[in-house]
Amino acid sequence: MPLIDVLTTQLTDLFRIGLIVALVYTTLRNAAVTGQVLPLACGVLFVAVIIPATMQTNSAEPLLRLVGVGVVANAIILAVVLGLWTAYLRFRR
Repeated sequence: MPLIDVLTTQLTDLFRIGLIVALVYTTLRNAAVTGQVLPLACGVLFVAVIIPATMQTNSAEPLLRLVGVGVVANAIILAVVLGLWTAYLRFRR
């Protein structure tokens, strides 16, 4: 399976999107104590590892490749979620 297909599959995974949205929500609520960058980076990496390691897939791709593409997919989803959150804060004023 080409990497672009793996990336597209991971970008449209609702479970992955939900985990990233929950990560952003939790990080923003705890930002005063833990900061934002480190929890977001660790969360993106955690989601990228935990999904292919625990889910049964019919993909013949090695785990390391799935995790690498997962980090990229999570970073894209994170950028979209943070962009939407920033737009919401600006238009709310």
